[in-house]
Amino acid sequence: MADSKEAGAEAPPAGAAARGGLSLLSQGESEEPSAQGSALFLGGNEVKSRAVVKYSSAPPRTAFARLEEKTDLKLPPANWLRESAKLGPAGTTILGNSRKSKPFSSFGMAYDFIDSVGNDVDVVSDSENIKKLLKIPYSKSHVSMAVHRIGRTLLLDELDIQELFMRSSQTGDWTWLKEFYQRLIDQKWQRKKKSKEHWYQKAILSKFLYYSINGDGAAQPVPSATEQQESSSSDQTNDSDGASWPAPFEMPSSVSEDPSASSQGSEPLEPSYIVGHVASAPKEQNLTPLFNDGENSQGLKNDFVRNILWTFEDIHMLVGSNMPIFGGGRYPAVSLRLRDNNKPINVLTGIDYWLDNLICNVPELVMCFHVNGIVQKYEMIKTEEIPNLENSNFSTKVIKDIAQNILSFLKSNCTKEGHTYWLFKASGSDIVKLYDLTTLCEETEDKYQNPFTMPVAILLYKVACNMMMKKNQNKKHYGTVRTLLLNCVKLLDKSRHPQIIASANYMLSELFQLDEPKKEESSESPLNENSDESYSEEEEEMPDSDENGSYSTSSDPSDDNKAVAIIKSVGELSVPEKYKSIHQIRPSCAFPVCHDTEERCRLVLSYVLEGLKSVDSSIKKESDLPAADPNTPIPLKYEDESTRGGPEGLEKQMALFLDKMGSLQKGNYSSQSGMIPGSWQHKMKLQLILKSSKAYYVLSDAAMSLQKYGRALRYIKLALQSHDTYCCLCTNMLSEVLLFLSQYLTLCGDIQLMLAQNASNRAAHLEEFNYQTKEDQEILHSLHRESSCQGFAWATDLSTDLESQLSVSCKCYEAANEILQFSDLKSQNPEHYVQVLKRMGNIRNEIGVFYMNQAAALQSERLVSKTVSTAEQQLWKKSFSCFEKGIHNFESIDDATNAALLLCNTGRLMRICAQAHCGAGDEFKREFSPEEGLYYNKAVDYYLKALRSLGTRDIHPAVWDSVNWELSTTYFTMATLQQDYAPLSRKAQEQIEKEVSEAMMKSLKYCDVDSVSARQPLCQYRAATIHHRLASMYHSCLRNQICMHWLSVGLS
Repeated sequence: MADSKEAGAEAPPAGAAARGGLSLLSQGESEEPSAQGSALFLGGNEVKSRAVVKYSSAPPRTAFARLEEKTDLKLPPANWLRESAKLGPAGTTILGNSRKSKPFSSFGMAYDFIDSVGNDVDVVSDSENIKKLLKIPYSKSHVSMAVHRIGRTLLLDELDIQELFMRSSQTGDWTWLKEFYQRLIDQKWQRKKKSKEHWYQKAILSKFLYYSINGDGAAQPVPSATEQQESSSSDQTNDSDGASWPAPFEMPSSVSEDPSASSQGSEPLEPSYIVGHVASAPKEQNLTPLFNDGENSQGLKNDFVRNILWTFEDIHMLVGSNMPIFGGGRYPAVSLRLRDNNKPINVLTGIDYWLDNLICNVPELVMCFHVNGIVQKYEMIKTEEIPNLENSNFSTKVIKDIAQNILSFLKSNCTKEGHTYWLFKASGSDIVKLYDLTTLCEETEDKYQNPFTMPVAILLYKVACNMMMKKNQNKKHYGTVRTLLLNCVKLLDKSRHPQIIASANYMLSELFQLDEPKKEESSESPLNENSDESYSEEEEEMPDSDENGSYSTSSDPSDDNKAVAIIKSVGELSVPEKYKSIHQIRPSCAFPVCHDTEERCRLVLSYVLEGLKSVDSSIKKESDLPAADPNTPIPLKYEDESTRGGPEGLEKQMALFLDKMGSLQKGNYSSQSGMIPGSWQHKMKLQLILKSSKAYYVLSDAAMSLQKYGRALRYIKLALQSHDTYCCLCTNMLSEVLLFLSQYLTLCGDIQLMLAQNASNRAAHLEEFNYQTKEDQEILHSLHRESSCQGFAWATDLSTDLESQLSVSCKCYEAANEILQFSDLKSQNPEHYVQVLKRMGNIRNEIGVFYMNQAAALQSERLVSKTVSTAEQQLWKKSFSCFEKGIHNFESIDDATNAALLLCNTGRLMRICAQAHCGAGDEFKREFSPEEGLYYNKAVDYYLKALRSLGTRDIHPAVWDSVNWELSTTYFTMATLQQDYAPLSRKAQEQIEKEVSEAMMKSLKYCDVDSVSARQPLCQYRAATIHHRLASMYHSCLRNQICMHWLSVGLS
């Protein structure tokens, strides 16, 4: 028989033919989900009830057989306790489960319907527990239930004190609760044995139900007396063992230690979702990966015949029910009851029958009356008529008020997630008390003695994980997720459950979006809104006033000062809205507002650190590791260039880095701690390390924006050290991770450049760079367990040399660009690629200008008579090479403006070269040399290229005007030098005058005297100077011509 999942299939309305999965269909009929609920009108009081079947394992519905009068139910039927296709396995399905509710039955349902827990459902429980609570004002029986809160959902389970203390006597567990119980509640406690009448009634009920099955008539031998006795004793045993209490939960060693036993070992590595597979299992598997034995006895399995989403007025409940439902013929769906004709139906029985039918939406009740086991008669009663039966009259509105009051009382006082609360009413008492067993348990030597601790922690984790895995999850639920995870971690023993703790801490770190815009940080909740800290931690609830409710938290002599809250009289539960509480459980917690980027990242790193500690503690080979004290700072040394071999050493380190990046593509793996690739430790540590690198990157970027460059370099160093460790552990480098590395190196290049440009604050930057928090030290200690973290040392050292800093910055950009060549990242991330090339062009311009200025300084220091030195020529070559590469970078991304600026700087370099080749010797004998002319003409060529790169002035007027001015200056300087130091030894006077005239006119052409700008007076002055010089030259030429004319006339 296959189980059927019916998400959303609803039961039929009361009074109509039952067609939902709540009932057992007869052969030939099929289950048809109904799309409507039910509203019952009972005695003038409207009660809104709606039932939706979420799951049913019942076989097709079986019609009940109407027994003849005088049938003796004391005699077993032929089919008693025998398997049948109509009965399901061993008859337990159709007949329900006669055993008591298991101690963790609500958890089994919660695990299967994790989507409903924490958000949509108020209560998850066995239907028997729901009925017991709603009958409190009418019953003198004792009530003992465990209550747990998960979000807005309460989980209710029977807490069998008798069974609990019997176990305590055998194993020594729960002795603290037994002592507490005897001291404050029942000083002369002793186990109460069930009467013979109890077992007699159970036996004839079982036989009656088997009689009532309309079998195929096949002859079945009646079991012998011995078999009956064994069956009876088996019934008795099952009844007591069914609710047996487990020992405190232990994580199996196969989960916490052996990676090969992990059910998620074959899951792909996905940074965003790996957490969902670490300690979570598919719904069909329940908790098998976490609890490897005794699952049924632990009570963690959802073994109800049907799970129903029952809405009673405004209360949403997920209820488990095993009530047998029969149908067929005239009665499509009925519940079958056996009653002693000598005992009239009382209010408790009426409420019980009514609630069962309401929960399962069964429209009619069939009662079979007997006297001493002899069948007398049958009676059919409609569900809505049950509250009006003789001797069983009750108000449905009062039941509704009781339900609302009890829910309000529990929600008002069961405020701490992860805590186990105990709702207790002693037999014959009118006082209901609520205790916090977790607080009481923590006062003992072993706080993990509470057997609810592990199931609660797992449920908290699974609910949080489920909310995180939803892709359409709104951020407003992040506060709830964070609270669930914090309480999960708080419940677990770090040494026993490292996997869950590591996974929970990683999910906590994932809640904080490191790259979210600042304007969104405060959009979730205002500043004055309560954070989830006040909601999840040790919160002190203020008692309600008498107007809103009369439960008490005072410690009068007559009251129990250990109780969290007390209902002084059960009669108050019948008063409408008596316990309407102002302390409603919030539907979601406010996510902590982090207006400061550093605060947000520090929170992330704190969770990452806890996760790393959990992973490291679970790795076996710690004795093989070198001893290291996490409290001892790991020195962040800086070296000057001389200790590293200068730029040549930097080139070698870059080559090693690129070799390593190439090897990553081949999947090389190396770990010093001995982690097994594919184990949960390996997967989790990879994700935690990657998260830490992102957090440090964001911290570095924030420090950069604050101009704290030493701090920024420290953070980017930690980010790169984290990434280096990730590379050592990773067996398959993802393109996304390579992109992160490119971004890290780009930021590192920016920081090194800014440090080079802010040399005046070097001491302050050095102090910030060397500072380390204890948290950073511990994270670094965990990283050093796996690798040396020296892969990027060449990029993150704080040098005192300007040239070195510029060179390191350039190498960072080059490395970032090289990484983009891997896996076609360049085409996948065009914006980042453009930014890297722009930075490469910029840094090469900076280095070119640096070498150019050094060459100019050498030139100014040497005597005019000396020739150009080799050092100057080397600086020219370095500068020219940098400019040329920078121009290529800008041209490759069509950045005409910056390309024009570098061409302009190259022209400036050519002019410096020309100035260095000025003629040696006496000032009066100096001539304009060919080398000067060559370099000035090269300068002109580069300026003209710059103008062609820009195209028109509209592209960038300021750059256009600057290039024009430099070009005009070059022509003017060349013309002036030729005029003042005419190379008469090489050229004729007329040729020199012609070249000077042409250069002056070109200088005048590029000298804009009309445009209004700061440079306009200079342009006007130069134009005047050009005209004056030309006039002087022309006047001199004319005078020379006249003189020559008269001289020739005189000679003739």
